[in-house]
This record gives sequence, C-alpha cells and structure tokens, in this order.
Amino acid sequence: MAAVVCSSLTPPNTRLRSHLSSSKRIAAVSYTTTTATAPSTTCTDNLRVVFAAGGTGGHIYPALAIADELKILNPKTQFLFVGTPTGMEATTVPSACYPFTAVPTAPLSRPLISLKNLFVFPFVVTKAIFESYKILKEFDPDIVVGTGGFVSFPTCLAAAIKGVKLLIQEQNSVPGIANLVLSLFADKVCVAFNSSVECFWQRNKCAVCGNPVRLSLMKQTSKTVGRWHFFPKVEVKGEGKVVLVLGGSLGANMINNVLLNAYYQMLNENDDLFIIWQTGMAAFHEMERRVRNHPRLLLSP
Repeated sequence: MAAVVCSSLTPPNTRLRSHLSSSKRIAAVSYTTTTATAPSTTCTDNLRVVFAAGGTGGHIYPALAIADELKILNPKTQFLFVGTPTGMEATTVPSACYPFTAVPTAPLSRPLISLKNLFVFPFVVTKAIFESYKILKEFDPDIVVGTGGFVSFPTCLAAAIKGVKLLIQEQNSVPGIANLVLSLFADKVCVAFNSSVECFWQRNKCAVCGNPVRLSLMKQTSKTVGRWHFFPKVEVKGEGKVVLVLGGSLGANMINNVLLNAYYQMLNENDDLFIIWQTGMAAFHEMERRVRNHPRLLLSP
C-alpha cells in the first residue's frame, strides 16, 4: 500500500480514533482528545473490536494500524480479525500477534453480469454472512471496523444485521463496490481524501481522517541515515535522491514493465539517483532475473 501524506495538521490515526467513539464503550475509554477543562475518563470495561480486513495489504495494514493505536490507548482492548483462510491476512495478522479467524468468501467476477455472479456468488456470500454472524454472536463486539474489499463484506453486513456499530474505513480516492454498499449500513465512513466524500450516497456519514499509518513507519529517520541503511557501500554524489516505487502488496504489472524499460537509463544519466523498487511477491523472481545488477538499485518483493 502506498504511503499517503495528509495535508491536515492532525495526525490521521488521531482523527480516525476520534470517530471510533460512536461505540457505547469507546466513549468510556475516551479516545477523543480531552481538553484542559474536560475531566479525564476511565475505561469501565474492556472494549471488543472486530476488524473485517483482507485480500491485499491495502486493506490489511490500515486495520493493523488502527488496532495498534487502540491497543496503546487501552491495553485491555480485545481484538478479533476476520478474513479468508487463503488470503495474505491469514499469515499477516497472526504475525502481528492479533487473533484471526477465517470465513470463506469470494469476490465478484468480471464482467459483473455473469452466470457465476448470478448463481454461485449469492450462495457463497450468504453462507459467509451466516458464518460471520455466528462469530459476532460469540465474540460480542462493541464495534466492527471494515477496511474494504470483498473479504470485509459478509462480516460487516452481519454486523449491520446484528445491530453492532459499524465503521467503514476507505483508503482509496475512489471506493470499491463493497464499501459503497456497506456505507448504506455503516454508522460512520472514514475516508482519506476530501474528494472521496462525493463518491458516497450518504455524505453526512463521511469524515475525512486520512489513512492510518503503522507505528513502525512513523519513526523519524534522516534521509542520509535511510539511504545509508539501504545502500551502505555506495558513495553518494550530490544530493543523493531516492526514488521509491510502490506497486502495492501484490505488485503492479504496468508499473513493473514501465520501470523495467526505464530504470537503467535513469541511473546512468543521474549519478546521485537511487531506486528502491517494490515489485510485489508474484513478480519478484521474474524481475530479479530480467533486471541488471546495479549498485544504486534495490529490488524488494
């Protein structure tokens, strides 16, 4: 997922946190910033949060960032992540030390008007909604947070059916089908960009909060130290400009192909240029074979 810098002076994690206070117990934990005149509040009971996230890193990592922030604010908060058994969330979430449970589901096929979408998709999603409902009944969350994608759809819809507070977090400038539909049932929709508000039918539910950023990415490091970390054996000439190419957690074929035809010329024409190229797991070995070694180029999956 590409990093997004918010124009607002308020950190995105803080602004998103404030909108989570719509839950009955979140208000008691006082996730909104207290003023000098407002009395501090104390957590009266443990907050229980379900995250419906998966498919790609763009949906998973924002959910982890929100969970990390909530855990710092209230270490007693209990979490449960719901995703698919075969998606990257099945390994990424447990690696981040959060409990995970799987609900098999499936995305809409393309084209949208197809036999699979008409006959198979409704059966799969209906079954996933029932499974999600049982999970929510057992875990009894105070709020469900959906971060988009087909993985989040059945769990968030089950939350709406069960009457659990539902918050949708949209990372992209243009929301996908799942979040557009789920926004009709959500109590609050948190978006990253002002322009995104216009995409939703119920704009009064929207709040511009920026994108949640993981704490590990918020550490302040100078450009010189960062460059030395990735290119320790290369002498820097001039300013030492670093170009970071991100194609998302799964990579982007178009970006990879464009850079494949341009990287060598870019490096040869600019002695102070460094390139860190994130190819995506699926394309990493192919790009590694096709790219010529260069001391100022770093490939990463």
